[in-house]
Amino acid sequence: MKVIFTQDVKGKGKKGEIKEVPVGYANNFLLKNKLAVEATPGNLKQLEAQKKRVEADKQQELEDAQALKEKLEALEVNVTAKSGEGGRLFGSVSSKQVADALNKQHGIKIDKRKMDLHDGIRSLGYTNVPVKLHNKVIGTLKVHVTEA
Repeated sequence: MKVIFTQDVKGKGKKGEIKEVPVGYANNFLLKNKLAVEATPGNLKQLEAQKKRVEADKQQELEDAQALKEKLEALEVNVTAKSGEGGRLFGSVSSKQVADALNKQHGIKIDKRKMDLHDGIRSLGYTNVPVKLHNKVIGTLKVHVTEA
């Protein structure tokens, strides 16, 4: 019997796969526990429509990330911090402070964990901060640290 797996089943198939399985196994285990549905023409059409919808969502997400990248690269975020002599900061400017400043100044919310700022910004001036918007899209945000 051909079935479409609705969930991953160890050793048998992954979600969305169409496989031929023994009739008893299908009826007594897979269908009964809703791990799979029978591969009827209607269910196959639903599966194709679902795959197209997921693909369209992924494409839209990628396009949104690219648009946000373009927007971020045109922006500049100003952050103030206390500093000592020679432009060295007392402490550092963290990715959380940069994310908060970006939200306040430009109304763009980005999670601080998406900013690739390992040790923070420790000096005055301009710094380019890489921002991972999507697994294929990495934008750059220009941060200007000024003395408070």
